[in-house]
Amino acid sequence: MALERWRPSATVEHWEPFRHRSDIQGEMNRLFDSFFGRPTAVATGAGAHAWAPVFDMYETKDELVLNVELPGIREKDVSVSITGDILTVKGERAFNQEQKDENYFHLERVYGKFERSIQLPLPVQADRVKATYRDGVLEVRLPKADEVKPKEIKIDIL
Repeated sequence: MALERWRPSATVEHWEPFRHRSDIQGEMNRLFDSFFGRPTAVATGAGAHAWAPVFDMYETKDELVLNVELPGIREKDVSVSITGDILTVKGERAFNQEQKDENYFHLERVYGKFERSIQLPLPVQADRVKATYRDGVLEVRLPKADEVKPKEIKIDIL
C-alpha cells in the first residue's frame, strides 16, 4: 500500500454555516405567507411573475361589498366581470421603463398581468353591480338577490 501526501486543492470549500440563511428565510416567509393566506408572487418562468391583489369582502343589509387593493394601477388597466357566483378582476401593472439605466439594489414589487377570481358567498344581481376606483382601491358593490335579502314579517298579537 502506497501512502500519498494530502495537498489542498482549489476545490476545497471553506465551511460557512450561515451561507444559505437568506434561502431559509425566504422559505420561512413563503411558508408563513401561505399559512396566513397572504398572496405571494409566483415565478412563471423567464423572470416573469404572476401576482394576485388582496381584497376585503363584507356584507351590508342590501349589498355585498368588495374592496380590492390595486396600488400603482391605472383605472383603464383594470377590468371586472361576473359569471354566476364568480367575480373576476383582471389587469396589469406596468414596469416604469424610464429607469432603464438605473442600478437597482432591491426590487420587491411585482409587475405584469394579474387575475383574481373570487367566489361570492351568496347570490347577487349581476346586472346591477357597480364598481368605483379611487386611490388604488377598487370598490365593487353587488346588490343581493331578492331571495337572499331579509324580510320582516309582522306578527299580529290577538
